[in-house]
Amino acid sequence: MAKKKSFPLRIDPELYKLLERWAQDEFRSVNGHIEFLLREAVSKEGRLSKRKEQSDET
Repeated sequence: MAKKKSFPLRIDPELYKLLERWAQDEFRSVNGHIEFLLREAVSKEGRLSKRKEQSDET
């Protein structure tokens, strides 16, 4: 598994509550769901390299 970068994140408590419920609905941790949403946004904008997308799928 690839090493992941840790960093502190300041987030509005109400937004966190919404993300927490959404993550539960998707059977993910809040951290995992935030990473999923960010990766989806980056991919949608075409900023994720094709090679990286393919390696994530396998």
